Amino acid sequence: MAIITTIEAAARERAGKGAARATRRQGQIPGVIYGAKSEPALIALDPRNVMREVIRGGWRSRLFEVRVGGQTTRALMRDVQFHPVTDVPEHVDFQRLAPGEKVRVAIGVHFKGDGVSPGIKRGGVLNIVRHSVDCYVDPEHVPEFFEADLGALDINDAVRFSNLTGTEGVRPTITDRDFVIATVAPPTKITEPTAEQAAAAGAAAPAAGAAAPAAGGAKAASPAAAAKAPAGKK
Repeated sequence: MAIITTIEAAARERAGKGAARATRRQGQIPGVIYGAKSEPALIALDPRNVMREVIRGGWRSRLFEVRVGGQTTRALMRDVQFHPVTDVPEHVDFQRLAPGEKVRVAIGVHFKGDGVSPGIKRGGVLNIVRHSVDCYVDPEHVPEFFEADLGALDINDAVRFSNLTGTEGVRPTITDRDFVIATVAPPTKITEPTAEQAAAAGAAAPAAGAAAPAAGGAKAASPAAAAKAPAGKK
């Protein structure tokens, strides 16, 4: 059974930019509930409630019951618009859900077993290809997340969609292949120089502290000696 989160909201009477600005001046976030072949409902939300859900993560796949007065609407939070400078939420879009009608949802993937993975223990690097998977699912049975077990993976092994748990009753949008979720890549190798290369490099390097000879084989005079030399006759 999907986990449902209740979020409180108030009804708004007017649409438009001016009305939205007035809602923000009152300390609320304007929003809308649309879909399911019904008229859009204008709402206002407490910014603290919105930020709480955003910080939790996975809010795009979480089921909400938006409570306005004494009525509740089952919905998905589809989009949150943020101020470009302050990152304060400015608008929230909810999609109303109709019973029996499947919806497209991005479901996050949680990884476990990295501490016992043979490949990672041998220096392999976990390469996550997909942090979430787009799926069609019944609104009443949206998984909170999928789980990928890395415990048996060696270097060059992969986790595919068929290896995930929690996918019962879910249809991915990609249906033509068993796509990759993550791989264990080989460790990055640093090429060590051979003994011959190291010896050649040592012979070619000038001795530490040695001065380079001046052109023509003559030694360059030091600045102090040049200062003491008598001036030539005119």
